[in-house]
Amino acid sequence: MDKVLLDYGSGGRASQRIINDLFFRHLGNDILARMDDAAVLSVKGPIAMSTDSFVVDPVFFPGGDIGSLAVHGTVNDVSMMGARPLFLTCGFILEEGLPMADLERIVASMGEAARKAGVRIVAGDTKVVPKGAADKIFINTAGIGEIRVDPAPSGHRAAVGDAVLISGSMGDHGLAILSTREGLSFDAPVVSDSASLAGMVSRLLEGLPDVHVLRDPTRGGLATTLNEIAGQSGVGIELTEDAIPVDPAVAGGCAVLGLDPLYLANEGKCICIVPGGDAEAALEILRSDPLGGKAAIVGRVVDDHPGKVAMITPLGGKRLLGMLEGEQLPRIC
Repeated sequence: MDKVLLDYGSGGRASQRIINDLFFRHLGNDILARMDDAAVLSVKGPIAMSTDSFVVDPVFFPGGDIGSLAVHGTVNDVSMMGARPLFLTCGFILEEGLPMADLERIVASMGEAARKAGVRIVAGDTKVVPKGAADKIFINTAGIGEIRVDPAPSGHRAAVGDAVLISGSMGDHGLAILSTREGLSFDAPVVSDSASLAGMVSRLLEGLPDVHVLRDPTRGGLATTLNEIAGQSGVGIELTEDAIPVDPAVAGGCAVLGLDPLYLANEGKCICIVPGGDAEAALEILRSDPLGGKAAIVGRVVDDHPGKVAMITPLGGKRLLGMLEGEQLPRIC
């Protein structure tokens, strides 16, 4: 068949065919192949665990698709806790009539992303709903990783005097999704930054074990994520506007559309908060990674205005960067 049928979610022979002929072919490994009701895993010491659901529209976009995004999103969440991601589970909600070619493309992308990130998909589930009850495909992933540093990075650990770094330019993913969804084009192409940060974070923690905070600024972007950290730690954060890298194509697109790149989602960037004396060393490590070539020191943690984020403008003034009431762009992950 060239389209997903309701039978594929029945648990019967049709379900077994799609599991064996498609999912196992792209995602298979020795643990998944046992086909038990749950995976038996071996993990030493404390673990980090995260789960996320992906409903991005469109499912294919410049720089990735919903399959690779589902892997990268959960791998990065686990990595932000100072953990080495090891295992993922995946659950698929498929709309009746989804082209099988699209499903195979997504699952193949997911398998490739998992192999590159060094994780194994060890359990999964597939449900098929009637046409119109979902939008093509939704994916849930859960991840487990071994925490390698003590204490682990946390949003509660930002301290006055810390430096705030980001690993690259802001807003790429959010604008890539919007432009593809709406059929917009700009002078230069805008491509999602969707990528696994596990390798870069591993090198950072090997060089600097005392990283106070790691976060990936996804929904709500840099400004929202820093507000969350400021609130968790009870500190203020000051950013220098000129220091924040934004790709020219993203800056131009945002100017035309009236968007702020600091509130747009990123899927392959991280915020790193370290003691002030370690800032240059952290910057060097980030820039040594292919994903961190545009890393920058963008601000500092202060004792003024606790729980708030302020921006120092090029003219030397300050303005507060608050949280948006809602998302600038829906369904970006």
